[in-house]
Formats: sequence, structure tokens, C-alpha cells
Amino acid sequence: MAPIVSVSNLSKTYASGFQALKGVSLDIEEGEILALLGPNGAGKTTLISIVCGVVNPSGGRVAVNGFDVVRDFRQTRSMIGLVPQELTTDAFETVWNTVSFSRGLHGKKPDPAHIEKVLKDLSLWDKKDNMLRELSGGMKRRVLIAKALSHEPRVLFLDEPTAGVDVNLRKSMWEVVERLRASGVTIILTTHYIEEAEEIADRIAVINGGEILLVEDKAALMTKLGRKQLRVDLVQPIDEVPEALSSYSLSLEEGGQCLIYDYDTSAERTGITALLAALSEAGIRLRDISTRQSSLEDIFVEIVEAGQ
Repeated sequence: MAPIVSVSNLSKTYASGFQALKGVSLDIEEGEILALLGPNGAGKTTLISIVCGVVNPSGGRVAVNGFDVVRDFRQTRSMIGLVPQELTTDAFETVWNTVSFSRGLHGKKPDPAHIEKVLKDLSLWDKKDNMLRELSGGMKRRVLIAKALSHEPRVLFLDEPTAGVDVNLRKSMWEVVERLRASGVTIILTTHYIEEAEEIADRIAVINGGEILLVEDKAALMTKLGRKQLRVDLVQPIDEVPEALSSYSLSLEEGGQCLIYDYDTSAERTGITALLAALSEAGIRLRDISTRQSSLEDIFVEIVEAGQ
């Protein structure tokens, strides 16, 4: 089955000469949640803006459900919902009117029942008659999501949707995202909260310097690049790692009170048993040992640093 969004050799150079995208290619499957990760200035927002028809590309092509985003703007835009980073709202309009108006902008007939459902899903129903200038920043963020869902898009872009939103509201937003995915909506997410991507994404794409560094199934990525770390707390601090332990590539931390050992969980042997025996032979007494699994954030930092 053809991808719902297909990006082919996409480039963008602004009038200033800055090249924001450099030959980006990316296929996004229908019904998946793709987390697009990258540091500030990596090209995330430019890529999203081009797919959504907000910015024109300098080269390459983007298709949404087979329609070209430049040539077939009306068809593609009607299939896409965008929640931007910026809190751009109509200060003197009511929540109900601004969300309903957004539906009409995309060529959809009025559907009060759908607008009501969206507002209730986002805990905005009791604010439907309030003007936007009366709302908190978190509620304005929810209104942006409601506007993006007003015309029942097949593809939803969430560009830092939970920035400045409290933990409880963030959790309710992701519950809405899961329901949307269950209904067949494709979701592309950028976030600074990498733990969110780790929790809900199906695939991870990493972009930096205008180039895609990696696109990988999340579980496969965690297995392939994930590492475990053994932490050994010592009874007595040591000044340096004994020569007899040099083959284990141990790092000494916390003023000599702690030894750190990195190992690969997929390897046939982790070396932990041999390390513990070697520590005993070296006369190093242990107070405690614990393990830590690499997080997606650790992997993300490793990939970005390797691509620089």
C-alpha cells in the first residue's frame, strides 16, 4: 500500500541563503504515529510547513494520498490538520466560533455534533462561549488542536503540541491522540519531551542540519542502539581503575565511589559475571549494584552527535 505522505528529495533554501532542508526523503504510512525528533534549527518546522502547504519547496516533491502539495493544494490541505508551535488565535472570537470557522475554511459543511465532540474530547466544552483572550495558555493550545481536528483530517501534524502545558493536560492530549490513531488518522509529532515519543510513537525519524539521519521502528531502534549500564557502588572509594580491570572499559565517577560498566544486551555474553569476579579478585568491595537501560533521549543524543 502506498504511503499516505511521501517526501522525495525535498530541499528548501530561504532568500537569506540558509538551506533548511537538504534532499529529505521520507515515507509515512497511514495510521502510524511518527515522532520527528531533532534539535532547534534542525529543519523540523520547515519540513512540516512544506507538507502542509504553508511554505513552498525549493526542490523535490511531496505527495499526500497521491496528490501533489503544490499542484493539488486544495485536495492535500483538506486532508491535513496542523497544530503549530505558535499560539496564534483570534483573541476576540469565541472558542465555538473559531473552531467552527476553521472547519468551513477547509470546505466542510457545518457539523455542530462533530465540533461538540472535539471540544468535549479536549475538555473545552465548558469554555465554548468564552473569548480566546480569556483562556490560559494551555487552553489556547487545546483550541489549536480543536481547530486542526475540526475538518476531520486524515493526517495530523503536531508541532510541539504540549509546550507549556501541564502534566495532566498533556496526558489527556495523548489519550486523544491514541483515539485518533485508532480511528485511522496518521499523526506526525515533534516534541522536546522525548519520553512522549518513546511512549506513543510507532517509528522515530531523526533530523539534523536539514538532513534525515535515521528512520526506524521504535522498538527496533531501542533494541539495536539501546545499551544497558551497570552501576557498581563501592564500599571504599578508589583513585583509579586497577590495571587488571582495564579490559572492561570502566569509568570511575562520584569521587571514586562508583564504577560504570556499559554492555550490550543483545550480545551473547554481557561480561557482568566475569567483571564481578574480577572486582572481587582485585579486592574491591561492593556496596550495591544496579542497572539502567538507555532511554530514547540517550539514543537521540548519540545519533545527533554522530551525524555532526
